[in-house]
Amino acid sequence: MNSVTITKSALQRIIEIRQKEQNRDKFLRISISGGGCSGFQYIFELDEKSSEGDVKIAEENSQILAITDETSLPFLQGAEIEFVKELGASYFKVNNPNAKASCGCGSSFSV
Repeated sequence: MNSVTITKSALQRIIEIRQKEQNRDKFLRISISGGGCSGFQYIFELDEKSSEGDVKIAEENSQILAITDETSLPFLQGAEIEFVKELGASYFKVNNPNAKASCGCGSSFSV
């Protein structure tokens, strides 16, 4: 069961990106890979083709907005994905209850 939450700000940003790209088939792919200073890191990519084993985590009007793969899903269970705008930076942020530690940049974590 998918229990990843995408906030309104993140959904809005994904929609804006799709409009800018002029491609309604593109979606945000969120995955986990080994690396970073804490062991794992979040990868955010635009994609337009889903694969077997992918899990939808957000859709609107039957259009996929965000997806992850079944390998990454256990690391994201219970997480909230938001889009943050700060002075000089804007980014997708993962609030992940599974992360036992994270690095200062916020892009890598350990479980």
